[in-house]
Amino acid sequence: MSRSLEGRLALVTGGSRGIGRAIALDLVDRGATVAFSYLRNGDAAEETLALIRERGGTGHAIKGRIDDTERCHALVDEAAEALGGLDLLVSNAASGVIRPVMELTEKHWDWTLDTNARALLLLAQRAAPLMAARGGGGIVAISSLGSFRVLDNYTLVGVSKAALEACVRYLAVELAPQGIRVNAVSGGVVATDALEHFPNKDEMLAMGDRTPAGRIVEPQDMANAVAWLAGPESSMIVGQTLIIDGGYSLPA
Repeated sequence: MSRSLEGRLALVTGGSRGIGRAIALDLVDRGATVAFSYLRNGDAAEETLALIRERGGTGHAIKGRIDDTERCHALVDEAAEALGGLDLLVSNAASGVIRPVMELTEKHWDWTLDTNARALLLLAQRAAPLMAARGGGGIVAISSLGSFRVLDNYTLVGVSKAALEACVRYLAVELAPQGIRVNAVSGGVVATDALEHFPNKDEMLAMGDRTPAGRIVEPQDMANAVAWLAGPESSMIVGQTLIIDGGYSLPA
């Protein structure tokens, strides 16, 4: 694998499992030093650290939440201290209430929007000056097809991802003059443990049969896209959402 990110210092939120773990490991394989956050599962964090060490890389696990300003800022500060700076932020951590729209409450709205959309803004505000001090950097947010397609029980997460993608565009315009590129990667159904939280899990897994590429998305597919957006080959990609879904969203 190309060492295209040699020497880069990266923070991946929600990096202990699933898509976040795949991204963290891929960045290490490409030469980056990685800090990642996790919420509760210390065992998963230790497993990810062990995998990083097996690859000959350096990793730092940080336990922390991203649901308010103080916690977001503290996470970035701790990561930058551990890494010695910051070049890349991958805003991957997400949560949300998976219920029909008429069962949703104001509390559900606040939790989902704060975690999935507002956190990007707060993390970016703290990270951008650190990146600018090193001559620039990159921010990649993880989104999903629910930002523009109506999916069963996905109302709040879909709305939060639409807000996240809008935030990406506004951040991109303001931060590009500082040499900081902001983009998003939007995945189709991705084969991770997160599918266990969906009441229609079996139906979602079967989407591979209706996908032109012949399968659903794997975490590594997402990691590949993040690495490309973080690397020099995509220097003119600014404020865009790259869809990784094997063509699922194309047919009518």
